[in-house]
Amino acid sequence: MYLSNTKTIVFISGAFVSHFYWEEWLAFFENKGYKVVAPPWLHKNDSAENLRKLNPCVKIGSISLFDLLCYYTEIIEKLPEKPILVGHSYGGLLVQLLVQKDLAEAGICINPFPPKGFTTLKFSFYKNIMPFSFNIFSSKKTFILSFENWKAAFFNIVSIEKQKMEYEKFIIPESKKALRNLFSKNAKINFRKKHVPLFFISCSEDQIISQKLVHWNFKKHRNLHSITCYKKFKNKNHFVIIQSEWQEVAECVAKWIEKVT
Repeated sequence: MYLSNTKTIVFISGAFVSHFYWEEWLAFFENKGYKVVAPPWLHKNDSAENLRKLNPCVKIGSISLFDLLCYYTEIIEKLPEKPILVGHSYGGLLVQLLVQKDLAEAGICINPFPPKGFTTLKFSFYKNIMPFSFNIFSSKKTFILSFENWKAAFFNIVSIEKQKMEYEKFIIPESKKALRNLFSKNAKINFRKKHVPLFFISCSEDQIISQKLVHWNFKKHRNLHSITCYKKFKNKNHFVIIQSEWQEVAECVAKWIEKVT
């Protein structure tokens, strides 16, 4: 039965991929009685196949972190109440920034990109992020994540058949500007500010955002006035959202939401 006063969950996608990768999560939480929505990023409201045909795309290439924050702010402010935000990867950083703007009832950050000012000694982070950094600064054009990077760093520890299938299904052109903005002032967090409940989730096999980096982010957000939680999942990669047994993570998120809202 649909309830008009059911809480709303807004799912925020990461970079490089279509928002359609949230489909199973949307059904999962809708079955639990929530209103759910996973808005595409600006200029990305189309199938992955059609968006790849547009590459290089000037409109997508123009997207900045500031644009995304304004875009999601507008979506949230049209809702009847503050939503619960669930973000993955780049979307996890957007959740942190939107929470800082007091636009959420609670926030869940799954393998989130960290805010400006992060430091890590984890070599694998630099090994996998540097190729994007060089590309990011070389041109204003969009780019598409290569299959080699996808299978090695983003969607590792699964069969090659599964890697190929999900790559074709979800990979889309990305804005170099939006990625460059990860190091801008718009990505800065005031860690001293009181915030609504936040839940940070890391995965042991993530080759982009290591569990140590997520734990560092969690500790920076922790303060005496706010609820801040952390959970590490074993045998899960960066794109745990579409990995087998994703329900384990979704159920954990659902139980946490029930406790804090």
